Amino acid sequence: QVQLVESGGGLVQAGGSLRLSCAASGRTFSQYPMGWFRQAPGKEREFVATIRRIGGSTNYADSVKDRFTISRDSAKTTLYLQMNSLKPEDTAVYYCAASTYASTSYYYTEERQYNYWGQGTQVTVSS
Repeated sequence: QVQLVESGGGLVQAGGSLRLSCAASGRTFSQYPMGWFRQAPGKEREFVATIRRIGGSTNYADSVKDRFTISRDSAKTTLYLQMNSLKPEDTAVYYCAASTYASTSYYYTEERQYNYWGQGTQVTVSS
């Protein structure tokens, strides 16, 4: 069983930076594709970024490309999301996710492709 716990959220001014962490425990973390999603008030949860289990290549939503970076530590026990140049529209609850599902997709960018989720961490960007 995989358990995911996010941290690092908070209040930041527009243009600032935050780094989110997702600590994984349970089954071998490095075997899974991992991702970050977010849900703003009154909106559906949306894809932010993902990292493949093999090779570590990454994919991002257009809205965060060139501002956010997803990564894993060398021991592959923690997933990160470095967020720079934050905008008020980045305000949301951010969730990390892991998948044990097999898929023909090269990148896992949809909620239905993930079966483990953290509890979320709030990010608020003030203007």
